[in-house]
Amino acid sequence: MPRVKRGNVRRAKRKKLLSRAKGFYQTKSKLYRSAKESVDTALKYAFVGRRRKKRDFRRLWVMRINAAAREHGLTYGQFMAGLKAAGNTLDRKSLAELAVSSPASFARLARVAADAKPAPAARA
Repeated sequence: MPRVKRGNVRRAKRKKLLSRAKGFYQTKSKLYRSAKESVDTALKYAFVGRRRKKRDFRRLWVMRINAAAREHGLTYGQFMAGLKAAGNTLDRKSLAELAVSSPASFARLARVAADAKPAPAARA
């Protein structure tokens, strides 16, 4: 099998990786091996972070809706159950936005949820 000299390909590959490591601390942005490890770790965290972001935003929306619902004498669960019973299909993102930017609209929704709230089931 003939010998392969990588030449330009190797240089381009390393240059690309070191450019991805720009701004990393000390040798992690200068030396190829440590830069490669750092870039791999950074890419791993970026992948995980894209999944985490969805969870974190949902938690934020639930907290905002809960806080606004409690101002109207409802818990988050009661508020959401009431909206579902009333046939309202707004998602948590838009409900949280209403709670922050338009409290009057949210108050109307809270009244609708309180009126449509199902009665608690009797415990045996």
